[in-house]
Amino acid sequence: MIDILIIGSGGAGLSSALSAKKAGAKVLLVGKRQPTASQTAMAQGGINAPLGNITPDTLQSHIDDTIKSAHGLCDIDMVTKVCSDAPKTIEWLDSLGVPFDRTNDGKVAQRQLGGASSKRACYAQDYTGLKILHTLYDSCLKENVEIRDELFLLNLIVEDSVTKGAIFLDISTGEVIDIVAKSVIIATGGYASIYKNYTTNSDDSTGDGIACVLRAGGKISDMEFVQFHPTALRHSSILISESARGEGGYLVNSNRDRFVDELLPRDVVARSIALQISQGQEVFLDVRHLGEEKLLKLMPQEVNLARLHEGVDPVSELIPIKSVAHYTMGGIDVNSNLEVNGLKNCYAVGECSNAKIHGANRLGGNSLLEIVSLGRFVGERATLNLPQEEINITSTQLQKDKEFIDSLFEEYPFEQNFYQLENNLGEKFYKYAGIVRDNNSLNNLLNKIRVIKADIDNMGIKDKTKEYNSNLVDFLQFLNILDIGEIVVESAIIRDESRGAHYKEAYPKEESIYLAHSLFWLEDNAIQNRFQKVVLK
Repeated sequence: MIDILIIGSGGAGLSSALSAKKAGAKVLLVGKRQPTASQTAMAQGGINAPLGNITPDTLQSHIDDTIKSAHGLCDIDMVTKVCSDAPKTIEWLDSLGVPFDRTNDGKVAQRQLGGASSKRACYAQDYTGLKILHTLYDSCLKENVEIRDELFLLNLIVEDSVTKGAIFLDISTGEVIDIVAKSVIIATGGYASIYKNYTTNSDDSTGDGIACVLRAGGKISDMEFVQFHPTALRHSSILISESARGEGGYLVNSNRDRFVDELLPRDVVARSIALQISQGQEVFLDVRHLGEEKLLKLMPQEVNLARLHEGVDPVSELIPIKSVAHYTMGGIDVNSNLEVNGLKNCYAVGECSNAKIHGANRLGGNSLLEIVSLGRFVGERATLNLPQEEINITSTQLQKDKEFIDSLFEEYPFEQNFYQLENNLGEKFYKYAGIVRDNNSLNNLLNKIRVIKADIDNMGIKDKTKEYNSNLVDFLQFLNILDIGEIVVESAIIRDESRGAHYKEAYPKEESIYLAHSLFWLEDNAIQNRFQKVVLK
């Protein structure tokens, strides 16, 4: 019998697995792709810890910066927990072998990211997330953590609100299987790929775990808060790390004028860029003054990406950029132990989880900290709280999911091309549920989503191959995009204020009535919602 099933093999899942294994649990870690393909690899700039290795820094400053960036929508106790654990997190990663850059006296090097009051982000060139991910994966292999790849999460197994495992599509065979476990940790990542072609994320960031929790009876929250990274390559939407600005890069318009403090929080910088573009200006990142030696030492990836995908050389040319969807602050609603609200024996960690740390706008450098710090925490917590009784399954979920997948091969027509709909929706999300929003456009987008959902019976898959059917996986992800996207838009409509990454021109100020988390859940197959006031401490 598996003690803990961890779904998602990125940084959060790998950290959870190492922690649970050390605590004595029998662990199975499963992922949709190979661990090294995780979105964690895209976190380039650094991981926060108030070490004070370069400039003076304190724990309280880290806490204050995080709370300020969150615009009040955070749990101060959770923020304090994660920030307090940051030095230990860096020490642990260092002990595993993460190749952090070093100062001349051998300390971990640090740089300043947007919204930070100090040089706080520990980094490994501009490959920080990638190197952390590879080190965690290597560590799991050394510790003999059982890992299974290419399993697509279909649904959780839940009986009387008790989670007992999950149902998966085995991508390699096309078979639908169940995995039973005493506890489940969901670490499936965010949902920024609803902004198809306008996001730094891979096409796999479709909120699969969040959608499954919603269907299973759990709650999700704050889905309207999507962070747009200020600097992505204009034509490909590939991320140019905040480290480029942290090391002294400038943002300039067509007139070569700097128009914003580059190290302000991401929501402010992204809106400033959007305003310039709406006024007919082009926007560029200028790092020429940093010099070739520094660029190749600290930001080799950014230089190569700009050369390869934009056809410009940052050493001597301006980098054309735009702001695109990058990180999702909302997700599965959890308590302080990361237990899913509405489900027993079920936990959520990482970008799929709303642990009330990032609030309305994540502080740069805190995402890697969250996945490692809380990943370690939840692995230990889930092990300590393992149910003692044996698991008996009476659920018919496995049979339902088998019948649904079979129906896609046999019954569903191919009258509408869902790929075209997905691309069109991505553009509409970026335009109408993006950096600047208004209720008329949001309502039109919501209606469009509901029309598509009502016409699902006229869509399906063209490829009827069982093994490695990417057409099938894409369609399943599209279904999750529709469910998640509907709630993102609806939650944006009901929040008539501007707070952090959520900005409405008609309601430009923060309102005290909306100092609250937006909660959504399913009841009698209908979406329900309410606001839950933030308790000030």
